Amino acid sequence: MSHYDALRHFADSWGLVYMMAIFLAVVAFLFRPGAKSHADAAARIPLDDAHPLQRGNDR
Repeated sequence: MSHYDALRHFADSWGLVYMMAIFLAVVAFLFRPGAKSHADAAARIPLDDAHPLQRGNDR
């Protein structure tokens, strides 16, 4: 069995498990109980008129 075949077999067997674990970790991170306040604050950023972007040479 060549090195390529061994890596391909590993990716075929464990790659899906790895990708599913990463997906579930991201979903768990996004839906954790403390994330709601951060998500609400991020959702209000485009509507924040108190701190508008400065236009001009002083970027």
